[in-house]
Amino acid sequence: MTLTTALNDLDVIRWDDKTSRLSLLDQTRLPMEIVRLDCSTVQQVWDAIVKLGVRGAPAIGIAAAYGVCLAFDPSEKLSLAEVKQRVDNAIAHLASSRPTAVNLFWALDRMRSVAANARDVASLWSALVAEAREIHSQDRKLCEAIGKHGAARLIDFRRFLTHCNAGALATGGIGTALAPIYELHRQGLATEVYADETRPLLQGSRLTAWELSRAGVPVTVITDSMAGSVLRAGKVDAVIVGADRITARGDVANKIGTYPLAVLARYHNVPFFVAAPHSTFDLAKVSGDEIPIEEREASEILGVAGWGSCGVAPEVFNPSFDFTPAELVTAIVTDLGVIESPNEDRVRALIGK
Repeated sequence: MTLTTALNDLDVIRWDDKTSRLSLLDQTRLPMEIVRLDCSTVQQVWDAIVKLGVRGAPAIGIAAAYGVCLAFDPSEKLSLAEVKQRVDNAIAHLASSRPTAVNLFWALDRMRSVAANARDVASLWSALVAEAREIHSQDRKLCEAIGKHGAARLIDFRRFLTHCNAGALATGGIGTALAPIYELHRQGLATEVYADETRPLLQGSRLTAWELSRAGVPVTVITDSMAGSVLRAGKVDAVIVGADRITARGDVANKIGTYPLAVLARYHNVPFFVAAPHSTFDLAKVSGDEIPIEEREASEILGVAGWGSCGVAPEVFNPSFDFTPAELVTAIVTDLGVIESPNEDRVRALIGK
């Protein structure tokens, strides 16, 4: 199986024009089962996002954009005002699904603009579908650009450590953090990856390792607590992760566990890279302290720890993300180029335009 075939076959997000339905690869079931979630309502898309059936900042944004298209059926006898109200309600509901990933709000803002400019019901529905498709298509191109910029920057590195999943499963294309690795692999340059297990839901061992293996990239799974030892042993040339939101000065929100990994990388003099499209930047926020951090259900930890069936369980703190200060980031790889030693001037100079 070629790299391109392996990634395209994942078919993470699929819109069916014939049925006007959204089909999502259910990532809660991977890698044991390949199951799809068929969504015909806004609520089903919201559920898929909240329950992590679809996950990863870019993929969430794409799924939500298609979800807006399910707000109404163009064959219904509704006035334009009624349809616009349904669309507004759908956007508000989808926006409540997950608070940290800014791509969600970026995509929904685009859908809101389309609805605001509509002059009749038929053209509104067509325009919404077209915009969702454009968001999906654009993300493929953004991922390719990240891969090319990242491969040029990382050309001298061969052994990578990554955290969570920022590959094809998390986007509409070949990924963000994994895109440069795939591009290096495509160029015939031998690469290997250590994948943090990424607790509590194991997106590294369940998703990243499975995805890389399918693509023919050598991958070794480690628990999150092993990262320091692996770095100390000199087994890693560079760390690369994705992002769910990046502030104007380059502070990075990503899956919980990213911040201590950045600290470990700095201590061991291993460069720490972040890869994300321009849609992941939130220039309205300067400090990472301003980023809303999602807290998830205790059951995600209690189930894995074996407390799930007990009548009494300890208190649980389960933030889904942390933020890494810009000073710990070697460079941010984007679709527009690479921001070295990120700070507010450099971020705004590239992303602000």
